[in-house]
Amino acid sequence: MGANATDRRASLLVWGALAIVYVVWGSTYLGIGVAVESLPPMLSGAMRFTVAAVLLGGFLLLRHGKQAFRMSRREFLGAAVAGLLLLTLGNGMLAVAEQTISTGLAALLVASVPLWLVVFRFLVRDRPKALTLAGVLVGLGGVAALSLTGGQGASATGIVIVLLASVSWAIGSFLAGRIAMPANALATAAVEMLVGGIGLALLGTGLGERLDLAAVTPRSWVALVYLILVGSLVGFTAFSWLLGNAPISLVATYAYVNPAVAVALGALVLGETITSQIMIGGLIILVGVALVISTERKRPQRVAEGGEGAVEVGRGVGGGQEPQAPGDHVDAPLEERRV
Repeated sequence: MGANATDRRASLLVWGALAIVYVVWGSTYLGIGVAVESLPPMLSGAMRFTVAAVLLGGFLLLRHGKQAFRMSRREFLGAAVAGLLLLTLGNGMLAVAEQTISTGLAALLVASVPLWLVVFRFLVRDRPKALTLAGVLVGLGGVAALSLTGGQGASATGIVIVLLASVSWAIGSFLAGRIAMPANALATAAVEMLVGGIGLALLGTGLGERLDLAAVTPRSWVALVYLILVGSLVGFTAFSWLLGNAPISLVATYAYVNPAVAVALGALVLGETITSQIMIGGLIILVGVALVISTERKRPQRVAEGGEGAVEVGRGVGGGQEPQAPGDHVDAPLEERRV
């Protein structure tokens, strides 16, 4: 196979995987919204992530043996902490919020995660560029506008809860770049999902959630299966592959594509109303996120534990949906990568 054919195949694989992440992770907001119609939000998340963790862990054991899960106690605790922040708190609160606000509004508010990451960096005296700070101010202005005016017919409590979910997701992403994590990205995801799922089961039960199987609709069961197999496994596998085979600046574009997909699907499938306030506020948020990501990807990137800049921002824009793979990736041209 010639060099041109190889490059063309690599490009097609990258764009195919990116399309999966765009659509699949954008659709998980819809999946959560349908699942919580008749399933308890915390317990549905517990089922989703524990089953996905078992399936992913089983695949890794069959493919690579116990070697895939070789990690120190410190690395395991790091993945466990990330799982609690990202999934138990971040995803759990998102599911609770989607009981009272539209899936599109939730997705747009969760898009603020990269903005919170920059705020946290500023607090630890890592001074971002002026354009990065400008993007943060623009984006947070959009969050404020959307929270105050875009929630027509939505619960104010639900808006607050989804904002807290975004902050928890950002904290988990921020810490993941600064604490010891397992070397294998898929093993890390399995640990995060297992711990996060157990945390959701304990928290949901503690808050009084009970699973009434007779009350669960087929529609909610289908949504849950979709979230497990497609949202958690297919989407995350595509994302992990992209991190090793495509520039992080390209991968990070899903931060502002996922919300658009979520808004469109919410309108098409659930008949959610897209108000002018949602359109304007959401656009302001996405402009701020785009400015942050485009500015940060120009920073020198360090391949070291705790590296910051574009790598961290790119890794922390999961839209509150899936665990993010640890590790840093150099933003090399596509043709220099092995596929």
